[in-house]
Amino acid sequence: MSHYQPQKYVQLKNPDWLKNATLYELNIRQFSEEGTFKAIEKELHRLKKMGIDIIWLMPIQPIGIKNRKRTLGSPYSVRDYFGVNPEFGKAEDFRHLVKAIHEEGMYVILDWVANHSSWDNDLVKSHPEWYKKSESGDFQSLPWRDYDDIIDFDYSKPDLRKYMTDALKFWVKKYDIDGYRCDVASFVPLDFWENVRLELEEIKPVFMLAEAEDRELHRKAFDATYNWTLWNILHQIAIYNKSARTLSEAYLAEHVSIFPKEGIRLNFIDNHDKNSWEGTPQSNFGPALKAARVFSMLMDGIPLVYNGEEAGLDRSLKFFEKDPIKWKSHENEKLYTLLFELKHKNQALWNGIFGGEMIRIVNDRMDEVVSFSREKNGDKLLAFFNLSRENVFVNFDTSEESGEYKNLFTGETKNISEKLKLELSPWSFVVLHCEI
Repeated sequence: MSHYQPQKYVQLKNPDWLKNATLYELNIRQFSEEGTFKAIEKELHRLKKMGIDIIWLMPIQPIGIKNRKRTLGSPYSVRDYFGVNPEFGKAEDFRHLVKAIHEEGMYVILDWVANHSSWDNDLVKSHPEWYKKSESGDFQSLPWRDYDDIIDFDYSKPDLRKYMTDALKFWVKKYDIDGYRCDVASFVPLDFWENVRLELEEIKPVFMLAEAEDRELHRKAFDATYNWTLWNILHQIAIYNKSARTLSEAYLAEHVSIFPKEGIRLNFIDNHDKNSWEGTPQSNFGPALKAARVFSMLMDGIPLVYNGEEAGLDRSLKFFEKDPIKWKSHENEKLYTLLFELKHKNQALWNGIFGGEMIRIVNDRMDEVVSFSREKNGDKLLAFFNLSRENVFVNFDTSEESGEYKNLFTGETKNISEKLKLELSPWSFVVLHCEI
């Protein structure tokens, strides 16, 4: 009867420190006026205090000069996989930054570009056979995209796979980094990533994030994948007046039924791609921005903050030029601090298999309102979101949620019985929680 027993889909083990972690994407070039590793160190304590656990550094390697875009080029056009971009400092400065991050009790992952290199990477001359070629024998960029500053690798070559795996191991061994965010991960063969995970785990437990939404990547290679779908649906609701049912019935129903429980989804309102090419959070979500931001933080998955969001970043940062963030006090920093404090202590909000499943709370305004509970080991969260432009009076069936809760944003205590009635203004929300 053994062949009738359920089999685990996800076969890798998440590092223990990932269970309730938060993630911060740091664009080194734009993070400070200096744009250096040393300048980052000045802000580490602030980020830790805000509740950040993992810092994702955008690519730190030297940038290609041949066919470079604009003045400074794209960080994703890698000229040397084993080198450090002199714009940011020296190798020793990077080593000191990693140590400083660890001393603050945080972890650090590097952005890794395995799919392609710059035109002037030494591999172009030493191993031209490692690159894809057009029918005329020319090097080629990623098809159908404006990426003419890079050329694609050919992963049918075993020696390329070993080279790239050794490069990934190099940064873990030599600098003690804690994992990678892997650019366009699904464009690189899955069996390559699965072997990479095995070899990295022989060094230390790592966190692997794929810029992709494929569930297969979770099986043996990646802890987390991008939640592009959640962003798209929240955007459609906010800007194009789509029904909240789109979120609850077209997305959440599939998420809880189909997506592997051990798989962690990266939830975000902004990141370097969205910010540079698709507008600001303000333009992408309008008056729904705060509701969308809070929802994405309470949703099953690991939350991401893109640098500057905590300062109310309201412009698209230039991608190929120097364009530093204008830092200022903003309510977002207090919001993140509050949400991440709750996430760290309330197990219902923990990541992947460590957290509680999202359970629908039925209401009588399903076209406008999304409501759910999450529970884990006695810790509980109830969330009620009006995702519409209308003021609504809503009745909720809370027969499974009765008890005493604390309102996250007011601090007031509320007793929940079998029925709950709320008046919710446009794009407003109520978040209740209790912990053992």
